[in-house]
Amino acid sequence: MKGVDVLAEALCACTDRQYTVPGFPITDLGALTHAEMVANEKTALEYALGDSLCHRRAAVIIKNVGLNACADPLLQATAQGLVSGVVIIAGDDPEALGSQTAQDSRYYGELAEIPVIEPDETTCASSVEAAFQASEQFSRVAMVRLTPYVLDAEAERDIVRRDDHTGRLSHRTWTMNGRVTAAEELYRTMFDWSDRSPLNRWAGEPLGVGPAPGSSRIGTVHPLPARAATVQTVHEYGRTFVRDHRGLQPPVPQKRPEAMEDRGYYKTFCANCPWKTLLNILKERDMQMICDAGCSVLGMTPPYELGIASYGMGASIAVAARSTGVALIGDYALLHSGINALIDVYEKCLPLLCVVMKNGCTAMTGRQPTYDPVPYLSWAQPVVCRTDDEQILRQVIRRPDAPVTVIVEGECPEGSSHETVEYRDL
Repeated sequence: MKGVDVLAEALCACTDRQYTVPGFPITDLGALTHAEMVANEKTALEYALGDSLCHRRAAVIIKNVGLNACADPLLQATAQGLVSGVVIIAGDDPEALGSQTAQDSRYYGELAEIPVIEPDETTCASSVEAAFQASEQFSRVAMVRLTPYVLDAEAERDIVRRDDHTGRLSHRTWTMNGRVTAAEELYRTMFDWSDRSPLNRWAGEPLGVGPAPGSSRIGTVHPLPARAATVQTVHEYGRTFVRDHRGLQPPVPQKRPEAMEDRGYYKTFCANCPWKTLLNILKERDMQMICDAGCSVLGMTPPYELGIASYGMGASIAVAARSTGVALIGDYALLHSGINALIDVYEKCLPLLCVVMKNGCTAMTGRQPTYDPVPYLSWAQPVVCRTDDEQILRQVIRRPDAPVTVIVEGECPEGSSHETVEYRDL
């Protein structure tokens, strides 16, 4: 069997959902797994993160340049955490045979501090399950880097035994600093995982990376096993990532993650915020949701504590569509990068309540003005109401059977600022 066939078989065995945006060299892999086509790569990853929150493993099959569109939720997921495994299958094109660049996806491993595996023709199947287990062990997205050489090679077929584990979301009481600290501690333990991985085989010089020839072979390309530092000659496809990253050291041990209790306070909506009527209805109905960046992220903190996760700007729509079914987002975040996901959700008629807080500005960064999203959403037939239209809000704030967009219009009071409240553990 060719590598692409072995990989497709392993992906189907190890996952509950597969998403793809076609492109060389992974188009055939997406087709063989019957992966769901998505409007763009960012939305595909956000769908996968939503699946993760509902204990479903998900794979995102994309090409190298498509990975760029995933950067924000990819890095956010490292700090936020996840539940079930999410793996990006990144198709690299080192010779630019069918791509506009020869981008090397392995560098995202360093940037996002995620495990990256590059299989050879003997480890195609086992690498898939290893990536999912690493995703769950380290509570972040993992990556499998593929090149045409391994996809087209004759590969060893192997029976993959799926072995699900559970990751962890950042604790609700951790501050942003605490989330980063906890994620960094997990990253530190990732180096031992690489050192012990059976995907690496040692038999002297030279060292082959993935399908590149060599007496020794390594499959865990980020972080690299410590033993790689002792090898002089490295063969790899693409840039000299492994050669240049030999000897990379794990971060120093981290302190206990900072919690609101340690800091002594939390922040919530402005005392006179006109959207409190909306938030109180959501709280009254215990409508768990995915929060976006901006003011909507405050739905995760007291007194509401309805948000179970936040994966960055514009991410709440697609994540919620595969998990809670309720997304809270601001008008700027919607236009920034959420609208593509909303289009995909409507095309697939996914049950989602998308609540847009429209204040006409970017409230967290200085109240710079933003565009009115209403003229660009006529196709969604949104319900538009004022913050004080409690009767309408009570009618529309409910779990739908199809996508529903509610735009709640209001103005941030002049001179107001987010309320700082003493934290008391109840």
